[in-house]
Amino acid sequence: MAGADFEAVFARLKGMLEPYGRQMHVSADGPGSYGVDMASPAERNPTTWFGAVRLGRRYVSYYLMPVYVEPTLLDSVSPELRRRMQGKSCFNFTAVDERLFTELEGLTRTGYEQTAGRPGWGAAKRAEQGMAHRRASAG
Repeated sequence: MAGADFEAVFARLKGMLEPYGRQMHVSADGPGSYGVDMASPAERNPTTWFGAVRLGRRYVSYYLMPVYVEPTLLDSVSPELRRRMQGKSCFNFTAVDERLFTELEGLTRTGYEQTAGRPGWGAAKRAEQGMAHRRASAG
């Protein structure tokens, strides 16, 4: 099981997403996982998922789906934060890094501003980019 450092990383990353959970919909809130969706449970589909934090054995993962659907959001991301990426929307951490977390908070805010919490945003963007067939995954 993850140690105390991972618990601190998870708490800090969860704290980044919680304000958006109050503005959208919390889709998961349990030990080691927290997720936010743009749609209510009845309207939810993979294109409405906004983000999540997951506590793993080797690292803590932060998923931010707006960057998957709108890759230009990553244009100004530092090389250091980009090195934390696994796949198209996942950032992995093993320790609290306030500089990178501050940057990730800004990216999350920009992602929210782009989506404005609209459930149809993801589906429309995926169709626009020829990605409508791709499904989002929580890992």
